[in-house]
Amino acid sequence: MHISDGILSVPIVTVGWIITILAIIIVFSFTLKKQDLAEVVPKFSIMTAAFFVISLIHIPLGPTSAHPMINAILGIVLGPIAYISIFIGLTLQTLLFQHGGVTTLGVNTALVGLPSILAYYIFTKGYNTGMSIRSLAIICGGIGIGITALLTVLVLALMGPDFYGLAQVTAVAHLPLIVIEAIITGAVIVYISKVKPELLPIKLRDRD
Repeated sequence: MHISDGILSVPIVTVGWIITILAIIIVFSFTLKKQDLAEVVPKFSIMTAAFFVISLIHIPLGPTSAHPMINAILGIVLGPIAYISIFIGLTLQTLLFQHGGVTTLGVNTALVGLPSILAYYIFTKGYNTGMSIRSLAIICGGIGIGITALLTVLVLALMGPDFYGLAQVTAVAHLPLIVIEAIITGAVIVYISKVKPELLPIKLRDRD
């Protein structure tokens, strides 16, 4: 989601920045405690680059846009640090291509980053209950972009009646993307599980 500058109210922009700053601090602290940064940096860099390129493909919707995001894939592979990856990707897109806004970076990051963290926890907890990697990946892919779209609609709706039409268009435009992202996420995560399983935050069962 790339909401442009000058669209959102000051309170919404402020809340977005508060959420993003707190999330980055918490996620970074979590990563330092749980993971070796030397192991995280390579895959972090690759996934950030992938997100940067893929989410440049977009369909303009007035002051916002619809586009593939792979935020569920980032969440599954990187864990909570995917939030920082998304922040960096969106920042580069804003500064290099004016894709989105500088003031709305906090909001835009929260819209994409929070669902990516949720996807990580759904994937790890779901796998421990016996669900298959393919099913979980498909669910996470749909949830990742679905919740992002829902949050974007809510943010636009908070701006008042003038934005209700745009909120409806945004919701409808993302329906096919939910299916597409679910399929792509399922295929990518299953492929990773077969060729590079150590990238996933789970210990594969023998039958997988």
